[in-house]
Amino acid sequence: ETIGRPTAILTFDVQFLHASRFTLPNSRISKPQTRNLYPLNPTKTYLDKCAEIFDIVRAQQDAINQVADWFAASILAGRVVHLFGCGHSRMLIEEMWPRYGSFPGYNPIVELSMTFHNLVVGANGQRQAMLLENVPGLATAILRNFYITDEDTSLVISTSGCSIVPIEVAEGFRAKGVRVVALVSKAHSAASATKHPDGTKLGDVADIVLDNGAPAGDAVVEIPGLEAPVAPTSTIGGVLLINSIKAEIAKRLTEAGSPPHVLAATCKVGAERAAEIFNAAYDEHGRRMAKLYEGLK
Repeated sequence: ETIGRPTAILTFDVQFLHASRFTLPNSRISKPQTRNLYPLNPTKTYLDKCAEIFDIVRAQQDAINQVADWFAASILAGRVVHLFGCGHSRMLIEEMWPRYGSFPGYNPIVELSMTFHNLVVGANGQRQAMLLENVPGLATAILRNFYITDEDTSLVISTSGCSIVPIEVAEGFRAKGVRVVALVSKAHSAASATKHPDGTKLGDVADIVLDNGAPAGDAVVEIPGLEAPVAPTSTIGGVLLINSIKAEIAKRLTEAGSPPHVLAATCKVGAERAAEIFNAAYDEHGRRMAKLYEGLK
């Protein structure tokens, strides 16, 4: 109850809550104490680690340019860049297409059975997803849905590069004469054991391997008292690579006289123009996808 409570006590309460130095009368603490609840700075640690990843990605500009050359050639030929990833790699596929600042020319292959994580347990839970991504033969069934030619290119994403399905997807593309770009963490992949029975890792069956810069284990912030580090970094490096490649492709398409339909916000181009671009982009995507089905035999 606060009615009739002395003003002095109310003032002390506020000071107690907000002051960084305080004295409690009639207690065992008789001298001013300095609060030092957060000697570790997790945010600074994480951001410093992310800054290192920027440098790792920056050092791959030659590879990024080569990838952009290949991907732009597929799009200019009226074909597609196939995108595949399971687990959290799904986020990077959607980063490439479709979202604002993106454009058609891609076939996002995302299996819900291996990427629908928000339920965690129960039907469609994470245990099943982790099991399925290591089922031999599943990749063959997935790729059987598409008419794939050697004019296509592909991007296969897996931080560990050690799950069976992404490896077999890459092998399936290679068998059809499709160039494969792998996006992995080189450090994490090197420290991990592959599930593939032949000992193959994703990087072994790729024409170019891009490194997202994440360390072995992915997470980077050590907290005293916690057994394992927190705050993973693979998504940070992956997004940097995806958008660097995307920007380079846009430059090549525009210089070739085929500027892409870039999904744009209404605050940039106005509501009417934004709607026109969205419809044009989705129509183009539909036409490209139709080619992936009409050639099936």
